[in-house]
Amino acid sequence: MEQTLIAWLLPALTLLVGITIGFIAARLLPNAVPSRTQRQLDELQERFDTYQSEVITHFNTTASLVKKLTQSYAEIQEHLSEGASRLALDELTRQRLLAALQNEENLGNHERLSSAMTPEAPKDYAPKLADAPGMLDEQFGLKGGKH
Repeated sequence: MEQTLIAWLLPALTLLVGITIGFIAARLLPNAVPSRTQRQLDELQERFDTYQSEVITHFNTTASLVKKLTQSYAEIQEHLSEGASRLALDELTRQRLLAALQNEENLGNHERLSSAMTPEAPKDYAPKLADAPGMLDEQFGLKGGKH
């Protein structure tokens, strides 16, 4: 009976010691030496962070340039208005120039672009005379009646 107890106790203790050693090794080894996958993950994270900061910088620069462009446009409009007021020879000319500048100022870029780019229906038909057969007619393009 003692041999049976030892036969069962020895493998159970060995299994318990093996599990303990495996648990300790698993906790210590990954922290001591980073795995290849962890290095790749860290490298990808660094590249992503760099890319993200470049995108933020790009859009900040774009916003700044658009702001400068808007300010320059306003300065040009003001300069033209002052020039029209100062340089127009008579009151009627001055009023017409100022009205044209105000009208241009009030006309937004969106309206100017949309009116210039109004889509037109495609012309997928052939022009024909009122009494002539259309392109889908059986006699279209044939000369002399029957075929």
